[in-house]
Amino acid sequence: MTDRALAVVRAGALTTLQDQGRPGHAHLGVPHSGALDPGTAALVNRLVGNPSSAAVLETTLDGCALRPRCPVAVAVAGAPCPVTVDGRPAPWGAPVHVPAGALLEVGTVTSGVRSYVAVSGSFLVEPVLGSRSTDLLSGLGPPPLTNGAVLPLGRPTPPRARVDTAPRPAPPAELVLRVTPGPRADWFTARALDTFTTRAYRVSSASNRIGLRTEGPVLERVRPGELASEGMVLGAVQVPPDGHPVVFLADHPTTGGYPVIAVVRTADLAAAAQAVPGTPVRFVGVRRR
Repeated sequence: MTDRALAVVRAGALTTLQDQGRPGHAHLGVPHSGALDPGTAALVNRLVGNPSSAAVLETTLDGCALRPRCPVAVAVAGAPCPVTVDGRPAPWGAPVHVPAGALLEVGTVTSGVRSYVAVSGSFLVEPVLGSRSTDLLSGLGPPPLTNGAVLPLGRPTPPRARVDTAPRPAPPAELVLRVTPGPRADWFTARALDTFTTRAYRVSSASNRIGLRTEGPVLERVRPGELASEGMVLGAVQVPPDGHPVVFLADHPTTGGYPVIAVVRTADLAAAAQAVPGTPVRFVGVRRR
């Protein structure tokens, strides 16, 4: 086993390839996609000597198991989880040497939702529109990982700087999202606008890479009916007919017909990647910069 590749032994509930996404194609109806937590994706790449733009694996809840066909360095961060190599405990949040043929197990998260796995040399799947990201909404990019899949790897480069630990914020006990008014805030009653920024919501189990869905107080409209489809941005907070806000994440559609009550600051969206169902959510109004 000397070829530069990695075999997927256990794909897990949902494991996808993600990089920095495909910005600049919204006018063609192509979502941005990319890692839900780009800071952690860049961090694990740095730990193994990859450029920050390299593709990583984004796992969901129960991790994955991988068997490289060549010696590699691997780093796992994001949602805390056990990491083992051939059954022996290995560090989380630090570079780990995995020999050719050894089994790397990324286990079930102990908190949070998504873990990120970088491999030295990165993954050389064919890019689509300049990105190796899996887009669950449009179907662009490589499909989610399946058992038995083989992923080709590039040649590693020596790390420019040694990083021994990976301090990152813990998954949120409460998700606080700063928002500015959206283009259709005037579609909602004054009471709804007050409710939106003063009452607590919860993360719904229906959340995914497309949007973080919420449960809680219903937001009432002044205007009935729906809009003609209009452009949507990352972090847009749409309110469908059930009255519960939905925060658009990386795989969100580029257009939509439900009113956008607000837009979440981009810096706050990474925490949404780790918010488990039932996590309290607060929307905090801030002024536009």
